[in-house]
Amino acid sequence: MSPTLVLIVFILVYFLLITEKWNRVLAAMAGGAVMLLIGAFPIEKALFTYIDWKTIALLFAMMIIVTMTSKTGFFEYLAIRMAQLVNGNGLALLVFFSLLAAAGSAFLANVTIAMLLVPILFKLTKLLDLPPIPYLIMTILACNIGGTATLIGDPPNMMIGQAVKHFTFNAFLENLLPVVSIVYVVTLLIMGAVYREHIHVKEDRKLLLKGVQAKDFLKKNNGLFQSISVLLMVLAGFSLYPMFHLDVTTVAIAGAVLLMLLLEKIYPPESILKEVEWGTLFFFIGLFLLVGGIEEAGFIDEAAREIIRATDGDMQKTSFAILWGTGILSAVVDNIPFVAAMIPVIQEFGEFGMVNMDPVWWSLALGACLGGNGTLLGSSSNLVIAGLAAKENVHIKFYQYLLIGVPITLISLAVSSVYVYFKYLRPFMGG
Repeated sequence: MSPTLVLIVFILVYFLLITEKWNRVLAAMAGGAVMLLIGAFPIEKALFTYIDWKTIALLFAMMIIVTMTSKTGFFEYLAIRMAQLVNGNGLALLVFFSLLAAAGSAFLANVTIAMLLVPILFKLTKLLDLPPIPYLIMTILACNIGGTATLIGDPPNMMIGQAVKHFTFNAFLENLLPVVSIVYVVTLLIMGAVYREHIHVKEDRKLLLKGVQAKDFLKKNNGLFQSISVLLMVLAGFSLYPMFHLDVTTVAIAGAVLLMLLLEKIYPPESILKEVEWGTLFFFIGLFLLVGGIEEAGFIDEAAREIIRATDGDMQKTSFAILWGTGILSAVVDNIPFVAAMIPVIQEFGEFGMVNMDPVWWSLALGACLGGNGTLLGSSSNLVIAGLAAKENVHIKFYQYLLIGVPITLISLAVSSVYVYFKYLRPFMGG
């Protein structure tokens, strides 16, 4: 296998994804197939190492639960209640909705939050005759920002928490919640300024909203009670992760199967399986293989080592290099393999006599999670939201997202740099 050939395939597929010359599912799947054909890795390694079946299974299970719950009118009910709560104010909805996304993503997988919120979002924007794109983009940004705050919010944080024993659930909250809150407020202000003119609700829509009875939308005969009960049980199972260590994917699959069993008479399993967004799942499979090729060829390890080599063991330089290097790379490749490559490199660094590696670890967590906002391919939840939007015939264009995602990511990393400097580096250097 030639590393150069792997890199060419990777760049070519990314070019197709960015320019949207091909259907994105086909582009990703073709990229994965070519990686196998050129011998980037054997098929066994593709199936058992690089494709993250846990993520695929979690998505699949949540798609089933959300599909069945959406048939009960529950999402319409929530959308109307939300809109009435803020009197149909477009800007207030942007704040309210993004707060829900950010807070939810801190305690549940941001993919789950994306899948629960997007159906509500579409009902809302239709009801108030608002453009969905500003709300979709803000939800993407809020999911990634919120997920940065806790140990269980984003997979890179879980990996760092396992690697550094004193990084407990509370340690993440104490160290990352302050900076995440600042980044969220700054992002909200920017988005509010950019889209203020677009999210104005007409008076007739506000009047219409006042007369709507939210509970009229609930369809009790469609399995409303069962759907909400299972959904709440699954969310409870997710949030009890720190206590019972029950894997989130296991909880989601059990919930999906239970709901299908309970509602088999109303919805035959075949009809529900037809509604699963198979395109999104196969897109992920192709993308995992694509990043697997880059990983197998050694590019990810090399990038990790180069970051460390460039800083000569200087704590301040290392922290900033990791924050920015990880942030920029996480916008392009999935942050999970990159963090997996960085962890042993940083641990090795500690063996060279560097004491108190905490600033470097926190920089890695901030860079990996916040960098996910850079492009549509930067994080799983970005792709899920784009996939759900496409199902509603709303297409978030790659370059359209870049125009917002890149500046927000650079500003987030700049805010994080100031935070890391004053909270860790200055006291560490005795300044």
